[in-house]
Amino acid sequence: MIKRFINDIKKYSKYIRYSTKSQLKSEITGSYLSWLWLIIEPICFMLIYTFISMIVFKSKQEYFPVFVFIGLTMWSFFQKTIVSSIRLVVNNRDTVTKVYIPKFILLIVQMGVNTVKFFISFSLVIIFMIFYKVPISWNVLYLIPLFIALFVFTFGLSTIFLHFGVFIQDLANITAIVLRLCFYMSGIFYNIETSLKSLYPYNKLLVKCVPLTAFITECRHILLYRMPLDLLLIFFWICVAFILAYIGLRIVYKYENTYVKVMK
Repeated sequence: MIKRFINDIKKYSKYIRYSTKSQLKSEITGSYLSWLWLIIEPICFMLIYTFISMIVFKSKQEYFPVFVFIGLTMWSFFQKTIVSSIRLVVNNRDTVTKVYIPKFILLIVQMGVNTVKFFISFSLVIIFMIFYKVPISWNVLYLIPLFIALFVFTFGLSTIFLHFGVFIQDLANITAIVLRLCFYMSGIFYNIETSLKSLYPYNKLLVKCVPLTAFITECRHILLYRMPLDLLLIFFWICVAFILAYIGLRIVYKYENTYVKVMK
């Protein structure tokens, strides 16, 4: 199956590039601000959560705007990919009913779009770090394995949602509720380690056992506090990510021919 996956990536690589570019262009077609929206949107969300936390709840977190922006950037990539994967096959009915294309290719295209947005947003993180005079160290190289864990985990989980989204119409509504809970558990606009001290040691377990919480926390440790990556923790989540990806691809390959029948 792994060999088939690699061959399919090579075979449809041009389709992936073309579709990713087309989808990005279609999202900004007719917009007065065009590509600027890819910058304006994450900044606006950062300002909203910064206002709520610093003005309303009097947060004293160091480098707070950057702190929030890191969390929002990583969460947005994960959340948008998961949500879009649920109806991905159904929304591309005209394509999948007329020509054969491995269904996970549709997911890779969507991830390509979200990855472009992710790195645009993350470039803003670096700009804000410079603006707020956050010291930058060689620890930034730890972002490579961290991003690998995030991307593979998101892909693996999304393939599973892609499959069940064809058969379960209410999955999108259920997922929206679960993701809302995960959003607040991920510590996007508060520091779980310090804000939930009274819940020790459960706050530490939350940081390590909830994947997005772990990824966001580790990213903040690297960028804001110049701490080394928890290699054992990220190795564990990379292993989980590849297992999920294997399971998801196996399910999609096995049942993708039935998707067209279900949609008729």
